[in-house]
Amino acid sequence: MHRRLLVVLVPLAVLLVAALGVPLSITVAEREMQETYVNRLNDVGRFASLAETALSTGRTEALQQELTRYHELYGIPVALIDTSGAVLLGPADAYQKAARAEAALPRIVTAALAGARSEPSWEWAPWDDSALVVAEPVGRDSEVVGAVVTISDLSRTRELILVRWARLAGLGLLPLLALTAVAWPVSAWVLRPVRKLDAATSRISEGDLTIRADAEAGPIELRRLARSFNTMMDAVENAAQRQRAFVSDASHQLRNPLTSLRLAVESLAPHLRSDGDGQQVYDVAVDELKAMQRMLNSLQASARMESLRTASPVDLDEVLATRVDRWRALTATAGQTLTVDVPPGLRLLEPPGGLGSILDELISNALRLSDAQAVEVTAQVVSAGGAGLPVAPASAGDAAVVTVAVRDDGQGIDVSERAQALQRFWRSPRHQNVSGTGLGLAICADLIGAAGGELRLEEGLPRPDGSGHGLAAVVVLPVAPPSAPV
Repeated sequence: MHRRLLVVLVPLAVLLVAALGVPLSITVAEREMQETYVNRLNDVGRFASLAETALSTGRTEALQQELTRYHELYGIPVALIDTSGAVLLGPADAYQKAARAEAALPRIVTAALAGARSEPSWEWAPWDDSALVVAEPVGRDSEVVGAVVTISDLSRTRELILVRWARLAGLGLLPLLALTAVAWPVSAWVLRPVRKLDAATSRISEGDLTIRADAEAGPIELRRLARSFNTMMDAVENAAQRQRAFVSDASHQLRNPLTSLRLAVESLAPHLRSDGDGQQVYDVAVDELKAMQRMLNSLQASARMESLRTASPVDLDEVLATRVDRWRALTATAGQTLTVDVPPGLRLLEPPGGLGSILDELISNALRLSDAQAVEVTAQVVSAGGAGLPVAPASAGDAAVVTVAVRDDGQGIDVSERAQALQRFWRSPRHQNVSGTGLGLAICADLIGAAGGELRLEEGLPRPDGSGHGLAAVVVLPVAPPSAPV
């Protein structure tokens, strides 16, 4: 509660000081100038009264001494001038020297000789260097015989104004420093659980459902949010585990009865009549049982692989080194050619279950399902935006991905069927008589997505007869961060 009050009251105090500080500083400057002007006005008023008496009686010695003494005491040139502007009494040299630097003096003196007391120029800004000129007419109305003029240097007054402004600025800075001293730890206290929650959601988006937010730090609202988040993740993780357990258990429980059923069916082979339709029905039953066994094996493999949801860095060279020879042997046996064009040194995040297993599946599809004559494996590094993956603005300049493409020149898949080909149990009508379960590409797509990547089906190599293009399975995976030095 005390921290909340500080978070609210300290900024209000700063805003109040900022709102009052500027007008207050201006008021201080104006008051200083007004006091200076009033003092000079009183001085010239007294000198004008003495000058009127001195001029009427012809006794000017006392006034001359007064004006000289005033200049010596205060350093302010003061002079009695006639209607032509000539100095009658006072320190003439000092007055004329100061008068040459003041552009406003003729206007003020002219107004005084006309019988009016002119207003000062009010150039009071500390960075201005003009003097304060005050003039008082001697005589009244049309009987004005001269004027008393003072030229006051305001440098000292402006220095005082600057000092007072500096003090006010310092007083205004203190609440700001107090705000910084309080807001810094408070903001860190508030944002620390937010950063941890952000890191947790990032890990969860990568497939790690075991991560939980810190529900013991930060404000009570964030702690309550973290607890709700953890409760939600517990439910999600439990649901995913139950789903995988159900698939695995069901596949395992069906395996033994299915094996027994297959053995029972196959034991009927010696009892079939060669001249009847039983052999054909027998062959269909055995083929269906084999397909069901492959389906159960695929479901079990899917459940095991989906339980591994954490991507790990891997060198593409090492993956290919354990696979290329086997791929070449398979393609040579089928009378096909395999080309591998992968630059060395590519390091990427490997999907759960291994990148090699995914590439094996893609190569197998190209060999079994496409009737291809040539298969090509290529890889390159591109920007995430260029690969079609979303990139956060803060990291768009650094984000990069590795694309590994398996292309063939076979039958291919129609554009309208490519999205369906990544769904579970989907099979092309052309492949109904080819062994398979329709789970391979779907499982590969899920595992690649768990690593922050994507599996795309695109146009492949041109067919030898020029009738179109084969199929390309493109694996897009993030570049692995550099490993920390040992």
